Amino acid sequence: MHHLVSGAAGFIGSHLCDRLLADGHRVTALDNLITGSRRNLAHLDGNSQLRFLDYDVTQPIGLPGAFDQVWHLASLASPKEYLAHPIDTLESGSMGTRNMLEVARRDGARFLLSSTSECYGDPLEHPQAETYWGHVNPVGVRSCYDESKRYAEALTMAYYRYHGMRTHIARIFNTYGPRMALKDGRVVPAFLDQALRGEPLTVYGDGLQTRSFCYVADLVDGLVRLASSEEHEPVNLGNPVELTILEFADRIRRLMGSNLELVFKPLPEDDPRKRRPDISKAKRILGWEPKVSLEDGLRQTVEYFRSAQALSRASPLGGQD
Repeated sequence: MHHLVSGAAGFIGSHLCDRLLADGHRVTALDNLITGSRRNLAHLDGNSQLRFLDYDVTQPIGLPGAFDQVWHLASLASPKEYLAHPIDTLESGSMGTRNMLEVARRDGARFLLSSTSECYGDPLEHPQAETYWGHVNPVGVRSCYDESKRYAEALTMAYYRYHGMRTHIARIFNTYGPRMALKDGRVVPAFLDQALRGEPLTVYGDGLQTRSFCYVADLVDGLVRLASSEEHEPVNLGNPVELTILEFADRIRRLMGSNLELVFKPLPEDDPRKRRPDISKAKRILGWEPKVSLEDGLRQTVEYFRSAQALSRASPLGGQD
């Protein structure tokens, strides 16, 4: 099969490309590199089954077909990035989604949207099931991301209902693993980056807010299963094991063998207090649930971060390219 992947040089997108190529498919990979990095795909250089294009999906996509599967992962997913680029974030969810849907419609291809648990906002229902409509501030600082994904879901469902397309929506919960950006701003890379530098771990608020962390290989397996299913409404993909940020900080300290100090800062506006997926639907429909333990996933992620920090120090530019 021939797959079109937007956001292919990003964290999750690059792992999806790995999986699709390992499964014997051809991949056309799109990314405008606003937050993605060619380093994430460098190990695939020379692979004749992969074609990379520096492309902004908010522009009309005139690529010749025919594609069998279209995956729309292009988005600025970390708060640090979408707060810095709010209009780009909204456009990737609106025009970007429309353009990718049109390619899928043209070719009669399946379409998968990578949506987010942020559609639930700061939830009043816990854990969050797909039937929950959410508690989102539509004009808050995070709304550029939350509403871009909520709109993208609505648009995807409209194409399914009006055009009869084969569409799928994955609501992705906190995902971690190798190739996360060092300065991503989310809690896993932030804690690991600070821990590897021997710096205090920054905790926002009282640290009693919760998150659930899913290793990227598990998440990609869920995406592939969903894209092969007949389910058209949203499906949660995440790890239902819930930790407070303080508990997660303690896991990091034990893993690193260091009793690092904690530094507390004010909780950002509209930051969710609770986050845990109800994955009953994914279990029932896809036969999917996470397999990688937090300890095993973090060990693999730490090794990546050690290498990434060394590369950053060696680079004259530093950081991501």
